[in-house]
Amino acid sequence: MPGSEAHARQTRLWLLAALAIFAGEALLWAWGRPLICKCGYVKLWHGVAQSSENSQHVTDWYTFSHVIHGFLFYSLYWLMRRVSGRTIPLAAGFLVAVALEASWEVVENSDAVIKRYREATIALDYFGDSVLNSTSDVLAMALGFALARLLPVGVTIVLALAMEIGVAVIIRDNLALNVIMLIHPIEAIKAWQAGA
Repeated sequence: MPGSEAHARQTRLWLLAALAIFAGEALLWAWGRPLICKCGYVKLWHGVAQSSENSQHVTDWYTFSHVIHGFLFYSLYWLMRRVSGRTIPLAAGFLVAVALEASWEVVENSDAVIKRYREATIALDYFGDSVLNSTSDVLAMALGFALARLLPVGVTIVLALAMEIGVAVIIRDNLALNVIMLIHPIEAIKAWQAGA
C-alpha cells in the first residue's frame, strides 16, 4: 500500500523533528544551562530586553526573530521544491528547519558565542538561554514555518517587516541588527542601541 508507506515515512519525519528538539535541549541542559530562569519562576512574556531575565522565560522580544527564522526556512523549502522540480515532503522540509534551528540554539548557547554577544553587542547581562527559552525559540520557528506555509507571500513579508521594524523601535535590536553585530560589529549601531 503506497499510501500507508508514505504516511509512515511522514510520521517518521515528524518524530525525527521532535527528537531533534529534544536532543538540542538535552545537550544544553548537559552543558549546565538552567531549565528555567535562575530567578525561580516562569513568565509567559518577559519584555525587558536589557535584563538578566531576558532569554530565560517562555517568550521575549527575540521570539519574533525566531518566528522570522521560520519564515526564512519555509521560503528555502519552497525554493528548493521549485528549483529541483521534485516533490519534497513538507515533513522533510520541517525536519531540516527544526534541525537547523535546534543546532543554532546549541551554537548560540556555546561559551564562545555568548562571549561574542557580550563583547560585540549591548547584551552585557546575557549569559545564555534557559532550556525553556531555547525550546520556545525552536517552537516559535515552527510557528513561523507554519504561518509562511498558510499565509500569502505578501502577508508573510509584511509580517516580517512589521516585526523587524517594531522590535527595532521598541528595543533597538532585531534579527538583522543581531546578525550584523554578531558577525561584524559597527560602533555606530552599538552606540544607537545603547541610547547614545
